[in-house]
Amino acid sequence: MSDKKTTSATQNQKEELVFTKKNYQLLIISIVIVVVGFLLMMGADGDIYDTRRTLIAPMTVLFGFGFGVYAILKK
Repeated sequence: MSDKKTTSATQNQKEELVFTKKNYQLLIISIVIVVVGFLLMMGADGDIYDTRRTLIAPMTVLFGFGFGVYAILKK
């Protein structure tokens, strides 16, 4: 009889996911933001000390990582 209770309890735990659909969507958005930041850092033109490469791209990557933390912690 106790086996039936533990099996139903474990089935309920298996069905319940840690993240919701919204968390996964926000996490995908944060990954895209990070990828865009790295693409901005790459560039093809010659100046390595360009504002885009030294300021905008790193800020975009950091924002993407921060948004990823928010996506994980959002309840």
